[in-house]
Amino acid sequence: MPEINIDHLDKQQVQLLAEMCILIDENDNKIGADTKKNCHLNENIKKGLLHRAFSVFLFNSENKLLLQQRSDAKITFPGCFTNTCCSHPLNNPGELEENDAIGVRRAAQRRLNAELGIPLEEVSPQEINYITRIHYTAQSDSVWGENEIDYILFVRKNVTLNPDPNEIKSCCYVSKEELKELMKKAANGEVKITPWFKIIVETFLFKWWDNLNHLNQFIDHEKIHRM
Repeated sequence: MPEINIDHLDKQQVQLLAEMCILIDENDNKIGADTKKNCHLNENIKKGLLHRAFSVFLFNSENKLLLQQRSDAKITFPGCFTNTCCSHPLNNPGELEENDAIGVRRAAQRRLNAELGIPLEEVSPQEINYITRIHYTAQSDSVWGENEIDYILFVRKNVTLNPDPNEIKSCCYVSKEELKELMKKAANGEVKITPWFKIIVETFLFKWWDNLNHLNQFIDHEKIHRM
């Protein structure tokens, strides 16, 4: 694995690079584990290193979507607007468990707490709905990037927020119209959005959002959408 100088990076974020992600093949079968650092180096991504991830979309009782702006300390896609929470299940027994994607849903509960300060008891894994999976690849800069099979998770809940400023620069609830305005600003270069969020918004999000009471029709745990 290549040696990369990380001395200039945020110390808290560097500590997280030691976390062990789940390595998978293109069909989401576990084939091993490696550090978050190695999983996010473009040099390894070019060789096909692929890991498991998730993206949470949390809606409140007004059907508004919680967005976050990633902190400037983040190593990949700093300062970008994105969906509620995006992270990785870790290579431990609780988060490796694949039955009904319970391991991924446990990881989502953990990260909703770590990033947004949502108390664990406010969102249980059972309240996190697994919709489908996408596979995408994206570069953040010349060194860092993403190559993930991303579990799309929906939550409908009013929650208590206490964001960690090392993770999140800002967060807000948006309506569909407000999100469309944000996407226009991103297209004009006024704000930055993450590539996975752009893909999901442009491909799936609005039809899912229109049917929050009837999401079962969109659940597909067999297909991995190659984006």
